[in-house]
Amino acid sequence: MTARRTRLIVALDTKDTAQAARWRDQTAASADAVKLGLEFTYACGLDAVRQVAGPRSLFLDLKLHDIPNTVASAIGSLAATRPAMLTIHAMGGAAMIAAARQAVDRAFPPEARPLLLAVTVLTSMDADALHGIGIADDPCRQVLRLGALAMESGADGLVCSPREIAPLRDRLGGRAVLVVPGIRPEGAAMGDQKRVMTPAEASRAGADWIVVGRPITTAADPAAAAAAVAAELAG
Repeated sequence: MTARRTRLIVALDTKDTAQAARWRDQTAASADAVKLGLEFTYACGLDAVRQVAGPRSLFLDLKLHDIPNTVASAIGSLAATRPAMLTIHAMGGAAMIAAARQAVDRAFPPEARPLLLAVTVLTSMDADALHGIGIADDPCRQVLRLGALAMESGADGLVCSPREIAPLRDRLGGRAVLVVPGIRPEGAAMGDQKRVMTPAEASRAGADWIVVGRPITTAADPAAAAAAVAAELAG
């Protein structure tokens, strides 16, 4: 469907700085970026985020979601980590997303501005989970609504499940950077993910980046597991 190159982000989901650094080094030959999120940041702090990321491209996945002023102030506080990508929740609404856009533009020089990515619907949620919080739409319709809102409000791209890549491409074309968790190589355990695809399927659908954590980091040989995902993307 697309000629775009899909790149790999390895999720370093741990509370252990040394372990995160080992995974970073083991996967460096195959991964284009590393992800550090809530688990690592809350346990280890922003100095450790900067230390572990080192020279690697950093996807800082903290999913900021608060009133506009608080989110904007938080983005200013994160500038020292030098992320290549950072996340906010699209459910925060247009004003929050616009405030985040302005904060990114203020806090970072033009050559070092991270991609501002809006999280749409978590990959652990299905229609029943959405209905349980009062959202009548199915995940795809909710993702399309939030995705359009986020892009109109200043986001550079979206975090979505693999199942929404093609509908978002149909709606938004190529202008949205799509970062896609919920990736499970053939034969991998689903874990807590509900809306999944293999790396090759997500690439064909039009993902710019895929995020893979446990299928790589819990493998007996993380370097080989990351290389296998990269080979699938290249194939």
